[in-house]
Amino acid sequence: MTMLEATLKKFGLNEKEIRVYLNILKLGSAPVRKIAEESGLNRTTTHDILNKLIAESLVSFVDKTKHRYFTAEPPEHLLAALKTKKTQLEQTEEDVQKILPELKSLYEKSESRPKAKYFEGDVGLRTILQDVLNTVSRTADRQYFVFSSSAIRDTVHRVFPDYNQERTRLKVAVQSISIGPGGTLHGLDERKWLSEKVGSPTYTLLYAGKVALVSLEDNGAPLGVVIEDNNTYQTQVMIFKSIWSRL
Repeated sequence: MTMLEATLKKFGLNEKEIRVYLNILKLGSAPVRKIAEESGLNRTTTHDILNKLIAESLVSFVDKTKHRYFTAEPPEHLLAALKTKKTQLEQTEEDVQKILPELKSLYEKSESRPKAKYFEGDVGLRTILQDVLNTVSRTADRQYFVFSSSAIRDTVHRVFPDYNQERTRLKVAVQSISIGPGGTLHGLDERKWLSEKVGSPTYTLLYAGKVALVSLEDNGAPLGVVIEDNNTYQTQVMIFKSIWSRL
C-alpha cells in the first residue's frame, strides 16, 4: 500500500472507495460506467461509492444529455472535509458528555444483576487467580475464602506456581477449608480440613463479591466460571464461616 492510499484510508475510505476516488481524479470527468470499468467494480457498487464520495464533498456531478458525469473536487477538499469531521467529533464529544449521566445510570443498574463469565484452559484459570489477587488487594480487609480440593490443587499450583508468594507480597489473607489430603501454609493463611481422604470435583474461591468455581474436564484441562453477584457471594461466605466454626 502506497503512502497515498494509506493516508486516504486514515481519512476513512476503504480500498474500493480509494480506487474509485483515484480513478475519478485521473479521468477528470466520466460516467459511472467508465469509472466502474477503470476501477474493476460493478456499476451498483461504484454508484454507492460515488454517493459516499459526494457526501464527503470529494466528488460532484453534472447531468448531461444522456448520462450523469462525475468529477473529482479539488484535492484541497480533503482538508475541508477533515475540518468538518473534526467539528462533528467535537460536537459529538459534547453530546456524549451530556448523556453520560444517563448511560452511567443504566450501567449501574446492570451492575446489580448477577453476571457469569466462563474461562477455559490454563490461561483461563490463571486469569481467575490473578483476578482474585487484583480485586482482593483493593478491598479493605484483603481477605478471601477457599474450598480447596486436593483433586485440583496441583493444577492450580502448576498454572500459577508463584501464586502464594504474590499473595503474601500483596498482603492478601486467605482461609481455606481443604477437601482431601495435603495442603500447606504459606503465610497470611489459615487452613482446616473438612475431609483428609477424598477431594471434591470443584475448587471454589469466594472473593470480593464473586464466586469462582474451578473443575477439570475429562482431559484434565481446567474449566472455570466466575459468578459476580454480591448476594451469592454473601450466602456462600455465610456457609463457609458456619462450616469453619465447626471444624
